[in-house]
Amino acid sequence: MNGPCLINILSEQDIVLARQTGRKLAKDMGFNNIHQSRVATAISELARNILLYAGTGTISIDTISRDGKVGIQIIALDNGPGIRDIRKAMEDGYSTSGGLGAGLPGVKRLMDEFMIDSRVEQGTQVIIVKWRV
Repeated sequence: MNGPCLINILSEQDIVLARQTGRKLAKDMGFNNIHQSRVATAISELARNILLYAGTGTISIDTISRDGKVGIQIIALDNGPGIRDIRKAMEDGYSTSGGLGAGLPGVKRLMDEFMIDSRVEQGTQVIIVKWRV
């Protein structure tokens, strides 16, 4: 893959496409089945959050290298309402949609790196990285 793969999240089908794209890249990079599943699950959660809370946004999937390691980096970006209380949103069991509340804390546990920046009425950006071991 040359450069990031950018997927517009506008519908359920886009969530499936983003998930499949991330899994394929992880497989092509030599990630084992467990890590491929973790990448796909994390992408699915982030894309679903975009659809649910912002309506539209993008998922960017790319390779990354740092300190002799290679990995996969996913950036979820939207211009939605933002997250008013990130600390609360990162608590296990917290949900504003009536779901299980595994979303963001679950994504953080699945990945090696997790960064979130959200501004009320401006949107949210989540950057996650899984390193190949």
